[in-house]
Amino acid sequence: MAIIKQKEQRVAMFIDAQNLYHSARNLYGAKVNFGAVLKEAVAGRHLVRAIAYVITTEGEEEKSFFEALNSLGIETKTKDLQIFFGGAKKADWDVGLAVDAIRLGSKVDAVVLASGDGDFVPLVEYLKFMGTQVEVITFGRSASGKLREVCDDFIDMCDDQRKYLLGSRGGNIGGGNPRRPARKQAPRLRKENPPKNE
Repeated sequence: MAIIKQKEQRVAMFIDAQNLYHSARNLYGAKVNFGAVLKEAVAGRHLVRAIAYVITTEGEEEKSFFEALNSLGIETKTKDLQIFFGGAKKADWDVGLAVDAIRLGSKVDAVVLASGDGDFVPLVEYLKFMGTQVEVITFGRSASGKLREVCDDFIDMCDDQRKYLLGSRGGNIGGGNPRRPARKQAPRLRKENPPKNE
């Protein structure tokens, strides 16, 4: 079912950065183009707030990532990766994202969720019950089928990977098998140096 997106609509966007990051990496060996995701999600409407929920590690790469998000007008909320005795790791923003979406949901016309996580199905159902239009943008190949069913609009980034990805291993943005071995090239013929006339 196609929905009508009016430019007067107020939109809030909630980005599950870990979910998109892992989907892009596992499916395409690439990174997400958050600028393209934001532009598609907002679709010319009035963006009230965009928040990315991020798990921090000790990488230097994160600082430039946060700066890039901020330059796009995306606020970042961070949570440290917890490492438990025995090496178990935990990092989860599901509850924080859901609470923020419920708080803002009544103040906007549409909520855009950038995640394929099926744990958000009850959130989507609640927001819709409260009268908020709920849209999901994510990689359909790794998204929850139930999440796809319950939202008002589903944008599948797999339909146009080149638009939503920044790069990939082996240049494989097109979605083929990233583990396929490279084709062998025929050996090059070496030209012999012609004899010199003396």
